[in-house]
Amino acid sequence: MDRGSAKHTRRVDEQQKHETEGMVRGGGPTHAEEWKEPEPMPIPGEEAATHAYAPGHEPGTPEGITQEGVDRRSELAKWLSDADFPAAKADLLRHVERSRTPDFVTDLVRSLPDERFVNVAAVAEALGLGKERRRW
Repeated sequence: MDRGSAKHTRRVDEQQKHETEGMVRGGGPTHAEEWKEPEPMPIPGEEAATHAYAPGHEPGTPEGITQEGVDRRSELAKWLSDADFPAAKADLLRHVERSRTPDFVTDLVRSLPDERFVNVAAVAEALGLGKERRRW
């Protein structure tokens, strides 16, 4: 029985035949290198297709926190992540003044109660920015 090639196994020959079929027929793109194919663009005026997310993994704000709270928590984390925790309010204030943080972050740190904070989440909680719950 002649397979047409003595260099490969039957499975490899069939796979190569499948990959080159589109080029041989000239009907369109092949699926050999899908990563090279451009993604289809949405038709003007139509909404892009919505993504289906697994339950509990939808994008957006966590329960109990507003979008503004998420944004402020993000900025706090950005500017306080390299602070030495646990830290008192005065330590955090010195840190943000040295780091040249935006004024609203400095104002948030100034409004903290005189306590020691173990991490950025504790700072956000003291500011009333909501407490994030883990989703399992």
